[in-house]
Amino acid sequence: MATKSYDFWLLDLDGTLVDAETSYIHDVVRAVGARLGASFTDWEAEMLWYGPTAPRSRILDSHAIDPERFWALFHEVEQPETRAAATHLYDDAEQFLATLAGPVGLVTHCQSYLTRPVLDALDIGDWFDTVVCCTPETGWKPDPGPVELAMGQLGVGANGHHGAVVGDDPGDIGAAWNAGLDGIHVQRRDPDHVGQCVLGDRRVESLADLSATAD
Repeated sequence: MATKSYDFWLLDLDGTLVDAETSYIHDVVRAVGARLGASFTDWEAEMLWYGPTAPRSRILDSHAIDPERFWALFHEVEQPETRAAATHLYDDAEQFLATLAGPVGLVTHCQSYLTRPVLDALDIGDWFDTVVCCTPETGWKPDPGPVELAMGQLGVGANGHHGAVVGDDPGDIGAAWNAGLDGIHVQRRDPDHVGQCVLGDRRVESLADLSATAD
């Protein structure tokens, strides 16, 4: 396996370190669909939840739904306490974080009103030296803005520091590359089910497989 070492790490949250129960994902997307007069299949619900961007866009286009309207209603439907209660920590996450010696940041599309309750419920907030929740102002991955903001808060820069972004979505890899970092894809879902294989500097099926690069 690869033997690269990194002196800082930036991690995605949903689908990488934690995940929501599948039934919760289906319920949330169905509730949004009901408000829009649309009926989503379970597969469509999962693609809208996880991405990638292209399948999301195709699904919304097929239902003639404006993306901004969909996501505005999505954030109205989600309730912090319910989301936190439906979220679990991946078994390999704590073991992986324990191996990291350098600064660790979280860069997530999950909004701050949802992120903090999830971190508190799982008691993992102190795992991270900074938490950046993407906004229209920071930009959205694969835009490098959120990654660069986290790097600034960690006091690291692209010059003189060797860092990596770990995530489950192509946007995580794109944000890493656009910010001059390595992008590591953790493959949590079957690419045949998702309909896309994500390329990165490295692909793993478990965070435990990254222990060789965490020195």
